[in-house]
Amino acid sequence: MTAIARATPLAAALIAALIASGAAAQTPEPIRAIATDTPIVNITAEGRSNRAPDLALFNAGVVAQAKTAAEAMSANNVRMDAVVAALRRAGVAERDIQTSALTLQPQYHYPQPVRSQDGTTEVMAPQAPSIIGYEARNTVTVKLRRIADMGRLMDAMVSAGANQVDGPHFSVEQPDAAADEARADALQKARARADLYARQAGFRTARLLTISEGGGYYPMQRDLQSIVVTGQSYGGAMPAPPPPPPMAPVQPGEVSVGVSLSVQFALER
Repeated sequence: MTAIARATPLAAALIAALIASGAAAQTPEPIRAIATDTPIVNITAEGRSNRAPDLALFNAGVVAQAKTAAEAMSANNVRMDAVVAALRRAGVAERDIQTSALTLQPQYHYPQPVRSQDGTTEVMAPQAPSIIGYEARNTVTVKLRRIADMGRLMDAMVSAGANQVDGPHFSVEQPDAAADEARADALQKARARADLYARQAGFRTARLLTISEGGGYYPMQRDLQSIVVTGQSYGGAMPAPPPPPPMAPVQPGEVSVGVSLSVQFALER
């Protein structure tokens, strides 16, 4: 005797309905055929969702020059340690400070060619360049999660010895919700355009066939600032860092999360 036969009539009916619905769920709905003379429309549409940024990324660097490579690196290390300490005191987490560039390069002097007489012809004898010092650069990329602190943080870094600050670049830390809004916006635009083509061409409707997605970030930033403080000399003790320049107000504006869809429609009568 089967399980359905042993059950009560109501239970048997429920079991039979479940079996039938499971079988139906496993059977894919047949795809509607497309006639060979059906017009196909390919549409590319872009959707966007604007957000107030909640992250700011910028670079903070130290450039040090000295007569020897060891002196340049030592001076650079002292200042960079002070800059990183200032970032930590300002509340920037360790995970949000990352070294992005570290270079050591010789500095050359190119003397003017020497004039000499060769019979009746004046000859310009080239002179070999000579190394007169070294320049060490160390740059960290900083992720700031409290954008309102940007001006105060830059003040602290420059006061601690940073002499090259570039940025900021604004972004959104959690873009998924904004990306979904952009997808809906792009699909709505694609559908409206397909319906327009269908009406103008004398068709009743545009049936969606395929969707292909591409996407990315489209930053819309305002009032970016770049600060470069120079004026170091070779040899001897490193001069004290100059007072920080006045900071311009940081205006984060908006960032836009964008998604591009390639959508295919069949025009039907």
